[in-house]
Amino acid sequence: MTIDGVATRVGPEAVVVTAERALSVLSSAVVGGGFARARAVLNVHVPKNFACADAEGTVAAAARRLGVPAPWVALLTGARTERAEIATAAADDVRALVVVTVGLSNPSAAGLSARAAWLPATINTITVVDADPEAAALVNLVATLTEVKTDVLRAAGVRCDDGRAATGTSSDAVVVAATRRGTRCRYGGPVTDVGWAAASAARQALETAVGRWLAEHASSPPERREYPQGGHPQGGPGQ
Repeated sequence: MTIDGVATRVGPEAVVVTAERALSVLSSAVVGGGFARARAVLNVHVPKNFACADAEGTVAAAARRLGVPAPWVALLTGARTERAEIATAAADDVRALVVVTVGLSNPSAAGLSARAAWLPATINTITVVDADPEAAALVNLVATLTEVKTDVLRAAGVRCDDGRAATGTSSDAVVVAATRRGTRCRYGGPVTDVGWAAASAARQALETAVGRWLAEHASSPPERREYPQGGHPQGGPGQ
């Protein structure tokens, strides 16, 4: 299943989602975050210790090399973008596309983990819905996708170094984009059409990507890196 006018490319340099017409976007992206209009969403691979000092320049250079149309919204990750997982789902006439990259070497429990970190790791989630959600519904969709991520990690048994169940990693990012076609959506919770489609696709992609990462790293415990209190590069890339 595809979304008309939306194309996805996956490679070692980046994940790129492009649209023939500008998408309405809400995201925690390092470049173009917040509410925006964008022709493209990028998830750019960077070295795992990348300091994010020039995120905009790094993204712009990648966009030029890859021929990505502006304007764009962009994430950074140390995870292998060529291993991105793609899934789709539909609920009635609403379709959703989700692309995730997963790195779990820095699991954290929100509100419990101290301000110190493993080597950077991240779960980046890009979602495109073929619908017309209101601004509040886009916010609702971010919450719905976060619920799915946390539940997938719980079911997979992902834990922090202190044994607490992980709710994510310290630098996760999420993008929700809408084509603004078709069904008008006031809400984006998990039992709405748009929320169900996005959550179903996200669950498929995350279960596969998380399971694969855990299997590949079963005999390689993550290396610990300490940061000063408040010194961890929030929103930084990961692996």
